[in-house]
This record gives sequence, C-alpha cells and structure tokens, in this order.
Amino acid sequence: MTLRGRNLLSNLFTSSRSSLTCTYKCGNACFGNCDNPSSNPYFGDQFSRRTALRAGGLTVVTVGGSAALAACSNPEERAEMGASESAGTTTAEVELTSAEGMHFDAVQPNTEDKVVIPDGYEQSVLIAWGDPLFKDAPEFDVHNQTAAAAEKQFGFNNDFAGLLKHPDDPNRLVYVCSHEYTTEPMMFPDYDPDNPTEEQVKIGWAGHGHSILEVSKVGDTGELKREFGPLNRRITATTPFRLVGPAAGDKLVQTDADPSGKEVKGTLNNCSGGITPWQTMLSGEENFDQYFRGKAKDKKAQASLERFGIEEEESERKWERFDDRFDVAKTPNEPNRFGWIVEINPLDPDSTPIKHTALGRFKHEAGNIHIADDGTVVCYSGDDSRFEYIYKFISTKKYIEGDLEHNLSILDHGTLYVAKMEGNSPEEEIDGSGVLPEDGLFDGSGTWVKLLTSDTENNKFESHVDGFSAAEVAVFTREAADKVGATKMDRPEDIEVHPDTAKVYVALTNNSYRGATGEDAEKNKEEPMEWAPIKENKNGMVMEIEDDHAGEKFSWNLFIVCGDPREANTYFGGFDKEKVSPISCPDNLAFDNHGNMWISTDGNALDSNDGLYAVTTEGETRGELKCFLTVPAGAETCGPIVTDERVMVNVQHPGEADDATFDAPTSHWPDGGNSTPRPAVAVVWKKDGNIGVEA
Repeated sequence: MTLRGRNLLSNLFTSSRSSLTCTYKCGNACFGNCDNPSSNPYFGDQFSRRTALRAGGLTVVTVGGSAALAACSNPEERAEMGASESAGTTTAEVELTSAEGMHFDAVQPNTEDKVVIPDGYEQSVLIAWGDPLFKDAPEFDVHNQTAAAAEKQFGFNNDFAGLLKHPDDPNRLVYVCSHEYTTEPMMFPDYDPDNPTEEQVKIGWAGHGHSILEVSKVGDTGELKREFGPLNRRITATTPFRLVGPAAGDKLVQTDADPSGKEVKGTLNNCSGGITPWQTMLSGEENFDQYFRGKAKDKKAQASLERFGIEEEESERKWERFDDRFDVAKTPNEPNRFGWIVEINPLDPDSTPIKHTALGRFKHEAGNIHIADDGTVVCYSGDDSRFEYIYKFISTKKYIEGDLEHNLSILDHGTLYVAKMEGNSPEEEIDGSGVLPEDGLFDGSGTWVKLLTSDTENNKFESHVDGFSAAEVAVFTREAADKVGATKMDRPEDIEVHPDTAKVYVALTNNSYRGATGEDAEKNKEEPMEWAPIKENKNGMVMEIEDDHAGEKFSWNLFIVCGDPREANTYFGGFDKEKVSPISCPDNLAFDNHGNMWISTDGNALDSNDGLYAVTTEGETRGELKCFLTVPAGAETCGPIVTDERVMVNVQHPGEADDATFDAPTSHWPDGGNSTPRPAVAVVWKKDGNIGVEA
C-alpha cells in the first residue's frame, strides 16, 4: 500500500534547539558543512526494509475505547479506501491494553515552564547546578561564584545519569552523572564573550566532568534526597586520567607536559554513557573539538582537526588564552587525548579514571555493555555527527562476576568494529517521500568490519586497515572507518541493548541536510535512502538491530520513524498512529523492568518542549508510544533512569533560547520566580504504586 494524498517531500518542522545551545553544546556542529569527506556508500545505498512502515497484515484494534486501523495510511486515505480495501486487512476487532509499565495518561505537547507529569504522580528536584556535594562547600550564589567553590558543587548541564547500589547502606543509592558542557552567557551576570576572565574560565573547567553523589530513599516513596557521603566526588576538566590501550604512550598523544603519553588532564564534553555489569560508569567524550583552536603542521593531523571541526581562529570560550594545551599550534597532540570512552569507578573515590583507546576516538555519544552468553563483553557506541558511523567492540577477555580488577581491563582486550550495511530494495524506490518500496518493508542486513585488535597486557596491537598503524586507527578512527567503507549514518546517538530480547536499539536523532536543496544544498552529502526515507528529516528515527553480538553479522529494521503521527511519513512499530504521542529527535534510550523502551528527546521540532516517552517493543501493542513527561522551556531531556519506584531525568540547559540572556532567560526552573534557571535532576514517582503499573 502506498501513501497517498500528502506532499511528503516538504518538511516544515525545525528543531527547537536554540543557536545559543548549539554554540556552547557542540560548537555549532549542526550548522557547518559535513565533516566527513569520504565517498563511502551511504547507509541506504546498501540497506533494505523489513519491519518499518509495514503495509500488510493490518488489524482493526480497539484502544482506549475507540477502533482505528493500525496502518501507515493517513486519515484521508483511511476514509477513502476503507478497511476492507487494504490488502491483508482483517476486520476482526482485538481489544488491546497498554503493557505493564505504561499504564499512565499521556502528557500532551506543551510549552510550559515546568516538568509536566501525568495525574497521580509527584515530583521533586534532587540536585541542581551549584548545590554543594561536600559539607565544606558553600551554598550556591550565582553572583559570587569561584572556581574553588565550583569544584565542590554540582556541575553544569548534567547529561547521562545512573543509579548504583550503595556498597554499605541499603537505604542509600549512588547517583552518577556527566556534565556535558557549560553555557557561560547563562552562567555569569557580567560575562563578556570576547573577554572572559580567568576565574570564569576556571569555573567553566569545574562545571565540566562528572558528579558522584550519595542519595537516600525517602520513606516508602520513590523520592530521593542528597547526602554528604564519603563516596561523593567531583571530576572536572583538570582531574588526572590514565590513558590505556593501543594509543597510550604513542607519539600521537605525547605532549611536553606528559612525555609519557599516558597521563591526561581532565575530560571534556561528556555526553551519554552507561553503567557496566561490574558497576563502573562509562562516559563518552563527544564534541571536544570546540574547546581547541589552531592548525597542525602534519597533514594527517590537520585532516583530523578539520574532520572534527577544529578551526584556526579563536575558540568560543577562549580557554587557550589561559592554558596552552587548548592551542594546537603550541600543543599539537592535545586534541588527540580527547574523544574517548572514559571509565570511572564511582564506588572508589580515590581511583584514577581511565580513557580506553581500544574503543576508538570519535564523538562518542555513549558506551553501553552487553554480556553475550559465553561471557564475551560487547560495547556499542555511536559517533554523534551527520554521516558518521556505528561501532562495537568485542572483548577477548570474558566477564568474571565479582572480579573488579579483571573486569576493569576488559575494554583494553578485543577488536573494534565498524558497521557496514546492505539493503534489498532498488535505489529508485526511495524518493524521499517515505512511500514504501515494493516489498513493503524497510530493513536490511549488515557486517561488522574489523578496524583494530588490542592486547594491552602483552603490548600487542594489530591494525586491520591498510596504511594505518594500530595507534593511528585508535586516534584517527573516523578516517580508518572511511578506508574500510563504513556505512554513513545520521547522528547515531545512544545505543542500548534490550535486557530480555537482546535486540539493539539505536537513536538516530535527525539530519535536515539529507537531500537538502537551495541554500543547504552544499551540505547535502547523501540523498534519501532506504534506511532514511524522508527528505530533510528533522524528526529522527529509532533503529532496531538483531545482532550476532559476539559475531560479525546483523540485521536491522526501522522501529520508529518519528514525527507528528498525523503525517503519513511516520511509523510506530505498526501500532495505530491515532493512539500515539508525537515525538521528535530521539536522543537517549533506557529500558524499564517490564521491557518497555524509554526515549528522551533533544530539539523537538513539533512546537513542544522536549520530553520522555515510553514505547512497547514486543507483543500486540508493539509501537504504542506515550509521553510520560515534558521538561521546561528551552531544556533538553537527558539521562533517563526508569525503575518501578521512580523515573529520573536530567534537565539540561533550561531557559536557553536565541533571545535569552542571563538577565532575561526563557525559564526560571527549578526555583521559580525571577530566579536564574539551573540544570537539575528531576525525580518522579507514583503516589500509590509502581511507575506505570495499575494499582
């Protein structure tokens, strides 16, 4: 069945992310030309279709008391054709109810300056930017900030979050999070972008990194309260890190300050991450390029700088004025010491964090672990840029429960792969409209291509890419992936493995330059393809992969094609589109105890605040998607944690907008009144019973 009656080649939606946010979050990466110059076949050149945008086997379902056709057709088409005219349609009515974990009334799209939650739920703020983590830290005063205080206070723009069991106290948990970036014009009342003070720059360094915080449970509710516990810790842009793996000690990462090439000062732009089975935290260094300026003398090094977007002119924050390591001309290898997966042990406040070079260097959105049946550890990671790649690392060491020392070395031993995909539909059937190809499905198969094998204990490293040493594959991973013909993707962000089915889910946030014309034509590096069937896609998708986790083969399908469900070019796992919430720009993923996937969004292009959504992945209600909460004006929803007791989200950059200033923000959350907006942690729990479960 084709999609008729709509002009699907136009897309009027634009992202809600402000230019202020884009400048300080990612260095305006989205507005520049594509940094990937390779001519690799685009993902869709080689992809096909199976489970996305189904045409056959349609069913009339009754949901919420009303019957509707569970099809991909639009309302006009349904009225025009009738259920009996659709091939494969059955007229039997099936009563469907939401899966366990999704029994809540969906929050409607809105632009309110608060966290909006369903009826029957309560909320609180656990901690916000500037709140003290230690007894000797001062209470936050936005007009009297110091770097010394900031190093003991909760950092800025918290992104990834995780909860761990407390090692000693059953009434406590350990909350961990990353602090992705700082937005200086929203932090300081007297900030001059052309002339930041040294103290402001150092406060910015302290605002990056991570926070580790002991929290206590409040009665029999899901509420949490922050505590001054011995595990509390701040990690910042100046905290010592240890570099391990194939690049450690290589000339590519050596500097005058660190001739060993194994000691790195700080971590930057830590985006999403994951909690390992051995109870450590993985964190991806993403848009690290924006903190550097300068030009390299070496041709390969300069090509890498350009690929990442590092320019010769002054950086936005001008950190290079106060530390030469941010000036490439003076410290040419310093950028090579960022862009890694970082591992932190939250349960040991004296431990030195690690940067794992065997996992490759690129704009890591996250790193997430799956344990195969034989104990093999698999780590998935996406490179969050347009036309970049999906990677996985397969360990040679096996996971040993309870052996922390052994498990901390697992990610240094194994092989790094990049995804290369194929499709099964003719190219001419993909025209950018979202119309199904002849076989009625969007799906395909793929292969994981070897890049690098690491054996750190024996100091043996092998490159699988012609013309690259092992260290060069680790440092110049994007270029190595180009060489083997990796499949270009559209901003692969969080990648999570379903705890029950072991299917892999990938958030593909958007790509408005796909098939772009007019003034954006030069930014169009690939036309719409089978995996991305919508021209100038501004709403994104979620991909579902069935992977041979410890092997080299996989298959894929598009599980969700995001957007306004009233539009014909959207799809929700085959579920009735009249019964789902609009969703735009999927970013982070998580799973609850019932197997439902939860999706947080960043840059909603549907005239609503960003939010957190739950969707069923299996069974009769597969694809039912409901909005659980929305965040305040200008904010992004990050780091969802979903348990039976509570839902937690990091509320990042509230109040940021194109016309926002420190004195005139677009939000005053979480403190209200005329207060300065502060990134913070929101906790939501059900008044009577478990999250999403009927009492």
